[in-house]
Order: sequence, then C-alpha cells, then structure tokens
Amino acid sequence: MTVLVVIAKECLPGRVKTRLHPPLSLEQAALLAAASLDDTLIAAATLPATRHVLAFDGDLPPAAATGWEILPQVSGGLDVRLAAIFDSFDEPTVLIGMDTPQVTAELLAPVFDTAVDTDAWLGLAVDGGFWALAMNKPDGSLILGVPMSQDDTGAHQLARLTDAGLRVSHLSPLVDVDTIDDAHFVASEAPNGRFAATLATILAAAPISAPLDPFLAQKGSRR
Repeated sequence: MTVLVVIAKECLPGRVKTRLHPPLSLEQAALLAAASLDDTLIAAATLPATRHVLAFDGDLPPAAATGWEILPQVSGGLDVRLAAIFDSFDEPTVLIGMDTPQVTAELLAPVFDTAVDTDAWLGLAVDGGFWALAMNKPDGSLILGVPMSQDDTGAHQLARLTDAGLRVSHLSPLVDVDTIDDAHFVASEAPNGRFAATLATILAAAPISAPLDPFLAQKGSRR
C-alpha cells in the first residue's frame, strides 16, 4: 500500500505564484498555477497508489482532484506542514508539489517499483529545493526544522534522511516554476499540457519577452 500526496494551495490571485507578477498579472499567475496543479494531478492519478490525497490549503479543491481524499493542511511554516502530512500516514508515502507540471508518471514510477531496495526517495529541484519526497516509514521529524525555500533546502533534507540511517534513492531533478523564465522553460519541456496551453493563451493576449537562450541552456544542463 502506498499513499500519493500532492500538496497545493487554492489558486487564488495574490496567493499563488506571486513571483510571476510582474510581468504577469496576479490573475494570470493564478490561472497558470491552476493549470500547473491540474497537470500534476492528472499525472499523479495514473500512478498505482492505493490512496490519492490532496493536502490542500483552501476552500474549493480543483475539479481535477475529484475522487481524491482531501487532507487540510495545518498552519505553520512549510516544514511544519510537510511534517504533519507525513505523520498522518502509516504506510509508504510519496509527496509531490504543484510547481512541476512537467512531471510524468514515468518519472515517479521508480518509487512504486517494489524491487528497488531503498528507504526513501528524493527528487531535487534545480533551484536547490526538492519537488518530491517519499518515505517507506513516514516520519515527520525528518522534515521538521529543515530550512525551506533556500538554495540548499534539498541538501539539508538529504542530510536529514541519511543522518537518520535511511538509504535514499534519487528521482530526476526538475525545474520548478517560480519565475517567468521558469514558466517558459517548463512549458517547452511539456508542450502538450494545460500549463503550456495556458501560458500560450496568456502570451497571445499580452506578449511577454521570451527567456534568453543562455538561461535555457543553463537550466537544461543542470537537470
């Protein structure tokens, strides 16, 4: 039995993806965040988890989460909220965020391979954070106190797991969407998703300069 959790906020203007404003409006940023969450939920729904859970901060879950269990997030910093999620379950638990809409079932498939002898999985983000974390024996204390939203958050989380004696396997690193350049890059990586379509619609309505080629090269070389 494996629990798959997506952690997300309700995609309201001013609450999500505020670093996209400017050049996007807060309303456009919220639309893009909603598309990112939809793509994530759609990919996650195809995985062979015994429970699909949306750890949600908000009042109205998205339609793409129909049929999912809804777990309200506790208050507090991100480490507190992540720790509480893992402490909510006894079975192996996989948690992913809503900021990597290019995620696919294939990228997460190794976590569900019972032939792999490991205690935990970590998917690092290119900016230094992490986009996925899984533990066979979920333990929130292994997250609580890890400094979040820093360029060394992933390194701190990895150290916390290995210092506890866990064998950690790694998922492919991904770019998460924080800035408009990230959005351009991720849309190019997953051109057929709702995220890419939503960004294209926004750009068609009010064109925004594309990211510089050196940025794309740098992002691609670090994946």
